Amino acid sequence: MEIKIQYLNDKDGNVKAVQIPIKDWKWLQSKFRIFSKELALKKDLEQAISEVTQMQDGTMKKQPLDEFLAEL
Repeated sequence: MEIKIQYLNDKDGNVKAVQIPIKDWKWLQSKFRIFSKELALKKDLEQAISEVTQMQDGTMKKQPLDEFLAEL
């Protein structure tokens, strides 16, 4: 998707802001929400894998299933 960007300059020609069509803004917002959720999931999975690795090498105590389920 090509976004039509307009640049807003001050009197000296320095770019101070950008302006995009509202439909492009809404599209960007929806993509941002999706990417944010995916990033959060990725971080959660990385944390879980790290914890499993620590449990396997004995540096973290294993948690019984009933305690784990009680936390949910």
